[in-house]
Amino acid sequence: MTTATTADRTLILSRTFDAPPALVFKAWTDPALLKQWFVPRPWSIARVENDVRAGGSNLIVMRDPDGNEYPNQGIYLDVIPNERLVFTDAYISAWVPSEKPFMTGIITFEAADGGRKTKYTARVVHWRVEDREAHEKMGFHEGWGKCADQLAELLATL
Repeated sequence: MTTATTADRTLILSRTFDAPPALVFKAWTDPALLKQWFVPRPWSIARVENDVRAGGSNLIVMRDPDGNEYPNQGIYLDVIPNERLVFTDAYISAWVPSEKPFMTGIITFEAADGGRKTKYTARVVHWRVEDREAHEKMGFHEGWGKCADQLAELLATL
């Protein structure tokens, strides 16, 4: 797994999974699977609502170990099954702006090893340099890295 900070507003995590792109994409889009890996343990996902299509909304409610819940709303900007997901929190549904846009996620799933593996890249572009810095301080590299480890564990069971 590699992580990087590029330009002034982008954070990147890249990893190769021992699973085909269709399975990794499914783990990102199927609410039951997403709940199993998307936040670093001991946090959990209380609820997922996904309308996986360009313009479709998503809601992921994260729960901390004390039971406090943190809703994260956004929309999908681009969806190419098994290849790419692009989402943002700049809008909460349709074209309704959020109160504070923070990031756009660009997730790519590239076939490797004859399609048996997936080169996975999560590129997170922030609206402001200060947002990128805050995301790094919140633990982007460690947190997204731990989630990637949890995703690898899940993929091994599917």
